[in-house]
Amino acid sequence: MAGKSYDTITYEVDGHTATITLNRPEALNALSPYMITELRAAYDEAENDDNVWLLIVTGNGRAFCSGADAKQIPEDGKVINERPYLSTYDQWEAPQEGTPPFRRMAKPVLAAINGICCGAGLDWVTTGDIVIASDKATFFDPHVSIGLVAGREMVRLARVLPRNIALRMALAGKHERMDAQRAYELGMISEVVQHERLLERAHEIADMVNSNAPLAVRGTRLAIHKTLDLPLHEGEILAEAFRERNLHTEDALEGPRAFVEKRAPKWQCR
Repeated sequence: MAGKSYDTITYEVDGHTATITLNRPEALNALSPYMITELRAAYDEAENDDNVWLLIVTGNGRAFCSGADAKQIPEDGKVINERPYLSTYDQWEAPQEGTPPFRRMAKPVLAAINGICCGAGLDWVTTGDIVIASDKATFFDPHVSIGLVAGREMVRLARVLPRNIALRMALAGKHERMDAQRAYELGMISEVVQHERLLERAHEIADMVNSNAPLAVRGTRLAIHKTLDLPLHEGEILAEAFRERNLHTEDALEGPRAFVEKRAPKWQCR
């Protein structure tokens, strides 16, 4: 089923899964201001659709995302945005560009990296909940090679990779690329998939996640995301608050009931 029509991305809903595909293959799916605006609208569409339980993000062509479109970076250094400079809260935040609004959304994001992934494209790797990659995928950060500081992208990556590996990627710039197998070995992605099967595998994983109680999935995701920067004990207490909230849902009663009755649960997402 198709959703709203977009120009630089495609948006499709199949069952309880929404798939967002970056669709500027001629530009290696580089992020233009207009594409960023469309991505934010698509994220909101998925988050606000009660039928959607999980988002897949992938790319069309030989790149997943090659970062910000260098041809459209303003000469005055102002943040790329279609709204007037500093007129919105998002512009006072660290630039997010194509990043899903992972801090405020509840639904999980699965990133399926189909090819070249660099610069701002790395944000999906570091903020996605599940990340898989084609065996043709490559990862690098070209910022220093074009005279720019590698900012939030590498700060995020330094929390995913060992410090010296992240520094090597950041300082090597465009001159060294990490392949999918190495990314898997370092824990940057969770699975390497034969290129032709990438989207099929993404939907298999989506179906697996969606077979679980959707509200419990969201609460578990939030419990992890919201406690990563907290001391352990405070994190445990906050996570228990998410558990307590979910106990008041119909699905929390359905799960144990289905287990006792030896049948598949019928999740209502409420």
